Amino acid sequence: MPEDTTARAGAIEPTETAAIEGPAPGPVATWLTGQGFDATVLGPDHEGVEMLGVEPAALPLVATALKAAGFDYLQCQGGYDEGPGGRLVSFYHLVKMEAMVERLESLAAGSGPLPADVHPEEVRLKVFLPRDGALSIPSLYGLFRGADWQERETFDMYGIRYEGHPHPKRLLMPEDWKGYPLRKDYVQPDFYEMQDAY
Repeated sequence: MPEDTTARAGAIEPTETAAIEGPAPGPVATWLTGQGFDATVLGPDHEGVEMLGVEPAALPLVATALKAAGFDYLQCQGGYDEGPGGRLVSFYHLVKMEAMVERLESLAAGSGPLPADVHPEEVRLKVFLPRDGALSIPSLYGLFRGADWQERETFDMYGIRYEGHPHPKRLLMPEDWKGYPLRKDYVQPDFYEMQDAY
């Protein structure tokens, strides 16, 4: 028997509606918007953690606001390449560590094991940079000291510069290395001549 399509003629499927409207803002995006900050809602990641896109110039302001709101720990900073024709991305994973420690202490005061569903509040920030544009972002070193080597590694591997970083030099590769090895458009040299060997 043929499928009845009269009820769906011209109707938009729920998945299409979600794609048009975009992901719903989470609690952090809602709070930031209420405080007058602009961030693009990217939806949750594979673990359900809220992800937000931030413009490079707004990154220090948004990160400062989040730190004041309790996101006091930079768990991880890094970068990745979206691939041919894609953008370069600098990402930041922020955690409410002090609030989590207080919660764990209050739970541990009672008898019995900690519940398995106890997780810290987290948020992911992403800064998208056009491959052929200015690959420059303000450094978060002044706000999170843990950004020091992480931003240096991201510069070393992807070529993203962190303005205001106190030690803006390569971390893993020799200082005179050409190119950025984790970019997908990187061409590996046939050889590397160590200048210090002579």
